[in-house]
Amino acid sequence: MPQTLRQIGTIARALDSIANIEFKRLGLSKGQYLYLVRIYENPGIIAEKLVEMLKVDRATVARSLQKLEAKGLISRTKDANNQKILHLNVTPKGEESALFVLSEMEYSENHLTQALTAAEKEQLARLLDSMVDHASQEFVFVKKGGIRPYGNQH
Repeated sequence: MPQTLRQIGTIARALDSIANIEFKRLGLSKGQYLYLVRIYENPGIIAEKLVEMLKVDRATVARSLQKLEAKGLISRTKDANNQKILHLNVTPKGEESALFVLSEMEYSENHLTQALTAAEKEQLARLLDSMVDHASQEFVFVKKGGIRPYGNQH
């Protein structure tokens, strides 16, 4: 595995594990905090946009939304023009949890980048944005049935 992706994966798994432990006290489990924060940051968002943002399948999003709604952290509101469309919003309880999650994310980012200069932080952000753009393109390509040319494929 290329070194860069291995390191990014290690960071992501470590932070996700920390988050899953710390956010248990909020009643959040297995990445539910990601959905809650995205809904908080994007009031009225629809589930399909979460699928696109988080690069997960519809069934995973649907399950997580059901759990967040059952815990009283989010609400769903029918669209005024199309009753099939449900807009997602955080509840007051969800807002409190989302703000805690965001403070943890800010703490983690500051802690991980504390040895970097401001210029290095900006450069890192630009490089990661570029990688995210390319990963998003690949995600859409593969999701639509595309096959990437790895080399010795059968």
